[in-house]
Amino acid sequence: MHDTNLLQLITDDFAPAQQLLELLQTESLALHGRDMPLLEDILARKQALIILLEQHGRKRSEILASLNLPLDRQGLEQLASHSSIGDQLLSQSDVLTDLIAQCQAANVKNGQSIQIQQAATANQLKILTGGEPPALYDASGTFAKPTKPRTLSQA
Repeated sequence: MHDTNLLQLITDDFAPAQQLLELLQTESLALHGRDMPLLEDILARKQALIILLEQHGRKRSEILASLNLPLDRQGLEQLASHSSIGDQLLSQSDVLTDLIAQCQAANVKNGQSIQIQQAATANQLKILTGGEPPALYDASGTFAKPTKPRTLSQA
């Protein structure tokens, strides 16, 4: 019975994990287009999916804990070894693990995109507010130290 409940929880997470992956891919496009209303909508939908996936993850962990099994792949393998649906349990778990890994990779990529955009915005703000001049490179591609403006000497 625990094995069928666990399998059901795993398969129930396929749809939200796939939706999350699609949202993360859409988020990537919205980030590049700087579409703020779309990004706000994506954020709300992402949070709901993440909460659902976390709840199911906790339930899966609770099932393994109630059987005094490790709360990781090893515990799942131990349960599967004593189950008539063990192969299905492991294969479906692998599918979900792969989907979640794709979500994590997309999220990292989006995070890097955000950091790049934040750095560019900060640099633009420095220029607009008269802060430090932007870092420049010379023709050879090496960093050229900005020259200080010359001051007129008084005679």
